[in-house]
Amino acid sequence: MRFGLLSPIVIRLPGAHSPWEADGGPEDLVAIAEHADVLGYHHMTCSEHVGVPRVVAETRGGTYWNPLATLAFLAARTRRLRLATNVLVLGYHHPLEIAKAYGTLDRLSGGRVVLGMGVGTLEEEFALLGANFEDRGSRADDALRALRAAWATPVPDYDGPHFSFHDFVIDPHAVRPHVPVWIGGRTRRSLRRAVELGDGWMPFGLSGDEMASLLSGFDLPDDFQVVLQPAALDPLGDPDSTRRRIDAAVKAGATLVNAKFEARDRNHYLDQMTAFTRLYPDAWPKESE
Repeated sequence: MRFGLLSPIVIRLPGAHSPWEADGGPEDLVAIAEHADVLGYHHMTCSEHVGVPRVVAETRGGTYWNPLATLAFLAARTRRLRLATNVLVLGYHHPLEIAKAYGTLDRLSGGRVVLGMGVGTLEEEFALLGANFEDRGSRADDALRALRAAWATPVPDYDGPHFSFHDFVIDPHAVRPHVPVWIGGRTRRSLRRAVELGDGWMPFGLSGDEMASLLSGFDLPDDFQVVLQPAALDPLGDPDSTRRRIDAAVKAGATLVNAKFEARDRNHYLDQMTAFTRLYPDAWPKESE
């Protein structure tokens, strides 16, 4: 089991963030990233929405920091912490745009990018960006195949039902030949997409029994990641509840957990991060790893 960090500040869902995050800024985010880097957290996340209708923001929130800008900023202040999108909406981007932008980030960070990808559900945002909503599933599948073909390749070649490219130079590009791709979603189709085209699955809005039931229907590949997000943890104030929530995630099939913490302020958040590592002393890499 490894533990990543569901980044505070960069996304604020109504009722699901601590009040201090509303005033949190770059210096707070950097302090958390640097501490996560030292402690050995696997990754930090940043989600994507370009524009959220005000009525939708009442339930989904309206604060979403740009993932490319945010993760690039954090890459410069960390050494081994992985940089995970959670998630990019495939329909908002051409695959070569992702390959170029996040391939550049992979090069800048020394190969630390993890691409969390999703099909997307916000029809108004698709319309805002001039993206096709009705066939987004098939386009997403083609985009994933195209991205695999283009990743870390200076002159990629691909011909699919929605995307086709030949003889275009993509430079710079990623330093690793393979980027971990985790597929977000809450349906059997999203899990099938993850198994067939990705390296992991990041479900949301499902109970532990629902996740376990879906996972039981697939023969998961070796090293396939199931990335789950428990409710906010309080390792300082309630370590027993924290352990129960992690145990429940493991029972549901988690191989990697996106942790988030209850906190009064930044310093309390940092203390929570440290306390959590003491609950699971064998989960953290050695300094040389």
